[in-house]
Amino acid sequence: MRILLVSPETPAWNSRSHIHNGLGYLAGALIAGGYPQVDIYDGSVETETLEARLARESFDVVGISSPTPLIHEAWKAADLARAHGALVIMGGPHLTLMPAESARLPSVDFVAVGEAERTIIEFMQTLERTGRAPIQYDAYKSIAGLAFRQANGELYYTEPRPLADDLDAIPLPAYNLFKIDRYTNLQPLTDGLDRHARAYTIVTSRGCPYKCTYCSKPITGNTWRPRSVANVLAEWKMLVEEYHATEVGVTDDIWNLDLKRAKELCRGLIDMGLNQVPWITVHGMKVNHADAELFQLMKKAGCRRVGFGVESGDEQILKRVVKKGQTLDQVRAAFRWARAAKLETMGFFIFGMPGETEQTMDETIALALELDPDLANFMIAAPYPGTALWDKVKREGTLFAKDWADVAIQSDHAHFEIGDLKPALVERKWHEAYRRFYFRPRRLALRLTKADTWRNIVPRARDALRFFGS
Repeated sequence: MRILLVSPETPAWNSRSHIHNGLGYLAGALIAGGYPQVDIYDGSVETETLEARLARESFDVVGISSPTPLIHEAWKAADLARAHGALVIMGGPHLTLMPAESARLPSVDFVAVGEAERTIIEFMQTLERTGRAPIQYDAYKSIAGLAFRQANGELYYTEPRPLADDLDAIPLPAYNLFKIDRYTNLQPLTDGLDRHARAYTIVTSRGCPYKCTYCSKPITGNTWRPRSVANVLAEWKMLVEEYHATEVGVTDDIWNLDLKRAKELCRGLIDMGLNQVPWITVHGMKVNHADAELFQLMKKAGCRRVGFGVESGDEQILKRVVKKGQTLDQVRAAFRWARAAKLETMGFFIFGMPGETEQTMDETIALALELDPDLANFMIAAPYPGTALWDKVKREGTLFAKDWADVAIQSDHAHFEIGDLKPALVERKWHEAYRRFYFRPRRLALRLTKADTWRNIVPRARDALRFFGS
């Protein structure tokens, strides 16, 4: 059977394009499970429309993955797949949170809920055994992690799919299916665009035990499950030696939860000579699971840049609202250790959490200026379904989103109003943060010397208007 795994994309979502590890893992599982006729369609890099691809090639099954802001694009992809005769199964973060919403649609045959590497194999085995038409729904009821609309129109949910307890047993992503030359490098704002980048991302662990109120982990869960260091190093070696990676990005929610393991991984990269290819932490490291030795080892292991989820400069907002589980002193120490190791730093900051005031947001700006990371990302709080923030806003505030596409952390508009916190204030402080951080003479001079600025003058000018305006 021929299978196409699809990731929808829209320019409004993100100007960057990184490989979709989720689809890579599904493709790897399918190939290892005896279904080699699988391909990936990543809308962020394809030059051919999905409709043209489906008209050119026939697929028995089309699997579509989607986060919340892209769910409408995902539904359009489902319509196209069904119009071309394919069976449609959807999955991903939004589908795991709200499976019924999609399972009710006439173009969606099945919804995969949770981690789907094993689900997709059992699904294909059942489909192969029972045939496509008519769908034998009863045969799918024993597959954990599915939702579907039965022949009588009623929704059916199978037993939840348990989280995989042995990540080493999951087949590696099918990296060969990605058109790697079409993806951007991982952080152009500090490196400039490498026209010949081969930037791969790697997941060394899944999940996070912390419960930050803005964060949802519908697929990977609230537990932390690491892969063995040996397993990670084997994949890393493959990326460097077989796929000729020019850059590697660690995309774990919290790769350094086990400090001893993080150091062991760094030592392994050094011992195996894999430290010649630079790597970064794409997401924010936890500052309370780090020490000076870790950053020194990261530097020796080839790490170029580290990111930290700072979130707020107000201790009470950090503790009682964000519930980050870290202190400002720990944040300052992590930045100090990273700089001492000569690592570039990146800081993530959030504006507009419930209970914020102009003063607390001023404190966040002041902390960003004090820490002075090489790259500062200021974001407006976005209440995603499945988060404590979503529940609080729905219960006590007013959500402005008219559509799922409006719930995007990249947005320059406030998503809700709650208590005395007014959207106009949040947006004003967000713009002020960008202006005060990046309009400093040294920062402007640095930006103007980057080749990336002039090579991509149009998108850079567009970003400047969005960030610094109003």
